[in-house]
This record gives sequence, structure tokens and C-alpha cells, in this order.
Amino acid sequence: MPVRNPDEVFVTPEQLPDACRGSLHPEAARGIELFNTGLYWEAHEALEAAWKEERGPARHLYKGILQAGVMYLQIQRGNYVGMAKMYARCKKWLRPWPPLCRGVDVDQLRADVEAVMDAAQQLGPERLGELDMGLLKNVVIRD
Repeated sequence: MPVRNPDEVFVTPEQLPDACRGSLHPEAARGIELFNTGLYWEAHEALEAAWKEERGPARHLYKGILQAGVMYLQIQRGNYVGMAKMYARCKKWLRPWPPLCRGVDVDQLRADVEAVMDAAQQLGPERLGELDMGLLKNVVIRD
């Protein structure tokens, strides 16, 4: 039996349509609200609760949003290495999802995370504190 990497994403293309139907887990919705007010650690806790409680593949979407929040938290803390690590995880967890899933504008979140990472890379580790915090955008929810 093959050994699986615990960080590997296990969402198949066939699972995505069903996984994206319906609404967000209540803790995920709360986590996104916290994320959108800049309370990234608190958002992490709520999204982690949703990730643990959700039984379907949508749990992996919550993990991607969670990682974006931790990326932003690492930026606030001036931790370039931590930010880059969370960026890689976030990118991996968000990669398989369609543009819109359970109301979350996943395409926008991916684009926002990329813009933050590009700006952070231009500054480098020594100047991360100069990053325009206005680049840390909200998770967009669409009806």
C-alpha cells in the first residue's frame, strides 16, 4: 500500500461539482468573516473547526482559505519564511477548485494571494514590513 503525504490534496475532478453545491459550513462562514476583518488567527481556528467537521471534499477548500489567512498572519508578524511556506500550501489547496465554490470566489482569492506573494518577493525578507497591507484582500463571497 502506498504511503500518502498528509499534505497531499485528495480531490478528484469528479468530486468538484457536488463538493461546490450547497452552502458553507457555519464555522467556515464565521472563519471567512474573521478573515475579512483581519483576525487571521481567529479565522484559522474557525476554519480549522470547519475543516475537521466537514466530511466531504469541501473541507479541502476550507484548508486553502485557512492557509491564505495564515500567510497573511505571517506577513503581519514579519515572518518571510513562514509567509512563503503558507503561500505554497495555500496555492496547493486552492489549485483544484473551480472559480466559484460554495459562494467563495476562489479565482479572486488565488489572484489576491498571487499579488501578495509577488509584492513580497519584490521586497524580499528584509523589507517585508514595507508591504502594502492593502494588498491583503478579503475573501469574496458571491451569491
